[in-house]
Amino acid sequence: MATIQRVAELAGVSTATVSRALAGKSTVSEATRLKVEEAARSLGYVASATASSLASGRTRNVGIVMPYLGSWYYASVLKGAHRALADAGYDLTLYHLEDTDRHPERRRRLFSEFLGRKRVDAFIAVSLELTDEELDRIHDLGKPMVGLGGPLRGVTTLSLDDRAVANLATSHLTSLGHRRIAFIGGSEGFNLDFHLPARRREGYEDALTAADIELDPALRLDGDFTIEGGHQAALQILGDPRRRPTAIFAASDEMAIGAILAARSLGLRVPEDLSVIGIDGHELGTFFGLTTVDQRPVEQGRLAAELLLAELRPQGPHEHTARELPYDLTVRRSTAVAPGRHD
Repeated sequence: MATIQRVAELAGVSTATVSRALAGKSTVSEATRLKVEEAARSLGYVASATASSLASGRTRNVGIVMPYLGSWYYASVLKGAHRALADAGYDLTLYHLEDTDRHPERRRRLFSEFLGRKRVDAFIAVSLELTDEELDRIHDLGKPMVGLGGPLRGVTTLSLDDRAVANLATSHLTSLGHRRIAFIGGSEGFNLDFHLPARRREGYEDALTAADIELDPALRLDGDFTIEGGHQAALQILGDPRRRPTAIFAASDEMAIGAILAARSLGLRVPEDLSVIGIDGHELGTFFGLTTVDQRPVEQGRLAAELLLAELRPQGPHEHTARELPYDLTVRRSTAVAPGRHD
């Protein structure tokens, strides 16, 4: 088995330099670090995580706290964060905070016990609106943190302007001449952290008002941000010829895909009879020809991890900032000019 002494001999440096280089210390030059890493690779040497942790006080492990695991969005964020962390030599520990309304003790224990066990060097919180008490606990631990989803006191945060995103999606439909536009959003149960469903509904309403379209509560339906939820909501609105819309804006791509499937099952053509737009940038969007506002979730996870890694580098105090995430309108074949309008 290769030893640190053999790596040091091959690289022409001391064992202390090997240890510092493999731990990512800034006191080692880039040229020396590359030389040490090449020697370690050629010998098949892997530094002991336990020994490195004892010597540096670092675990080279980052904790990610998420409220859901089954959603494509959260899986994509996790994928992007994992790639960036793995490339930097960090492990990842996932903390799942599902259904804390019914089981509040799980959330309490996470912040009072689990995060204080020194198993991670830093945290990423995804779509979690932390209380003052929870933030104080994080700050007391003295560990860096990045929040993804909305503003957090004393924390570097990344957030999407959900109201503007929904406004853009709805405005795309109004620009095509649609006047009866249904909205499939989320119920109050999805409105706990950063009020994403409410913000997207407000953006939808803003765009209708700007287009001088009267708001119709009968055209607003709740889904659960799943394909099945979008399918059921769309069947409900499309199955009633008295209130059938010419377009649907769904607050997620999965619900939009469900709406397309519902339209097909009712014999409606997309986009000739019904236009559909979503939000996300789901990988299935291309297959369904779905027009969407792409929020690039994999890129969100990567950026959150890179910002956290920057805070872990020993370069003195960091200024905590709030950053807006980019988004793009991606037009595909699921949207078209409203039926009967060709001007």
